Amino acid sequence: MSSSAEPGSAISGGGQGLDPSSAQSPRLSGPIAALIGVLAMAAALAVGQVIALFVGAGAAPVSAVGDAAIDAAPAWLKDFAVRAFGEADRVVLLLGMGVVLLLLAMLAGLISRQRPFPGATLVAAAGLVGIVAVLTRSELGQLAVLAPLGSLVGGVLVFRWLHRLAQARGYAADAAERALSRRVFLRASGGVALGAVAFGGIAQWLLGRGDVTGSRAELGRVVPDQPAPAIPPGADFVDAGTPPFITPNADFYRVDTAFVVPQVPAEQWRLRVHGMVDRELNLTFEDIRRRPLRERTITMSCVSNEVGGPYISTADFTGIPLADLLAEAGVRSGAEQLFSTSSDGYTAGTDLARLRDPADGAMLAIGMNGQPLPVEHGFPARMVAPGLYGYVSATKWVVDMELTTWAARTPYWLTRGWAREAPVKTQSRIDFPAESAQVPVGRVVASGLAWAMPRRITEVQVRVDDGPWLRAELGAEVSGHTWRMWRIPLRLGAGEHRLTCRAVDERGQPQTGELAPVTPDGATGWHTVQVTAS
Repeated sequence: MSSSAEPGSAISGGGQGLDPSSAQSPRLSGPIAALIGVLAMAAALAVGQVIALFVGAGAAPVSAVGDAAIDAAPAWLKDFAVRAFGEADRVVLLLGMGVVLLLLAMLAGLISRQRPFPGATLVAAAGLVGIVAVLTRSELGQLAVLAPLGSLVGGVLVFRWLHRLAQARGYAADAAERALSRRVFLRASGGVALGAVAFGGIAQWLLGRGDVTGSRAELGRVVPDQPAPAIPPGADFVDAGTPPFITPNADFYRVDTAFVVPQVPAEQWRLRVHGMVDRELNLTFEDIRRRPLRERTITMSCVSNEVGGPYISTADFTGIPLADLLAEAGVRSGAEQLFSTSSDGYTAGTDLARLRDPADGAMLAIGMNGQPLPVEHGFPARMVAPGLYGYVSATKWVVDMELTTWAARTPYWLTRGWAREAPVKTQSRIDFPAESAQVPVGRVVASGLAWAMPRRITEVQVRVDDGPWLRAELGAEVSGHTWRMWRIPLRLGAGEHRLTCRAVDERGQPQTGELAPVTPDGATGWHTVQVTAS
């Protein structure tokens, strides 16, 4: 018996009188097959999101795979992402994963135009990737695997179900039966789409919201027992183009490895201090808050900051000195590093000598600019150690501190080619005028900032083109733990000019002009901008 498809039908190659036991199954059209793959993938993700509500946000398939991708990315790729996309790097990663999943889903449908097995296998393989990603996350519990497992099962079942409904039209005996089959498929597809969007969207909203917003709000303001000295007048030159001396929380730079921001309510937070200590400490958030709190004005800079880059900010942090905490635990002889762990499994290693000296100002912080730490900056508690790049000293969402040796424990970034010790280098930046700016001929006031924590900045020099170095006016000094602003009037003739700056620290050492990349321990070089005077 010959068969032919009805004009405009979503099924091609099927015929009247054909039944499921026939050797030749009806062949789906390309668009319908691709749609089935996309809907099955959407259903799979939604199922995973819903289950993650009960077993942990990090178990959601997209989150787990995103974290695994970040961990597996080589150092050069991470550097490129930070340079190219800045704090939007996670959004770019999420969009990239979305495109890959969309293409994978469409491919799953297109290779299953006749039989569901190939596409269902591909959907299952995507689910297996999620399972592997969850199993590699040490911070997730054993039940976390239920989220990607449910995602796998749900995706395969929806794929096979929609595929069977779509093929039913090809088995239909007459036009009326084909029309009914078509309506059944469309209703089922619409239901899957609506359910995936509704349940997946609500689950994602609940996962993102968590209980942390309410927990943080209940704390109110964080009032230090020992406030930081007031910022003196003239510490910044905002009118001349510098940032304000204290960076608002919303503007403070963020660079970390968290694909999804950990949600740890203050009342559930615990910190364990153990390892090579005389007394193990197990502290709650209230234990920390009841202690005398100290406020310190600290500038933090990311090792990923290129010369002249934006990843530097200053805030008033409130907490307790890490030197006091370590003294309370009692550091045993032979301990070399504080191996700190975040609630999401990230680890950092900090030289103990930089933490035990009270003058270095390292702290366990619970407040930032008078408020509880913002969630994206480590709520409920984080480390802050002036004078060290954050990847070795500024663990957010910290829950574990182990005193150990360098041989016994290797932190996250050391396995990826970065340096063990990362003191902040002397750097400076031109904030005004900006690169490629048009400025008037004549007098132009250039401005910017310089830093060398914990060393004080004693001088900033600026030059026009290859002219002599000119000494800039410095803003009022706050401390060696903070940046210092500068400004200088320049006279520019018509045409293009190159402005360059360099800083000098309290030891009399000028900032090096030798160019070096951020890997393995921070970039070096003089910041230069090209401007046109007209």
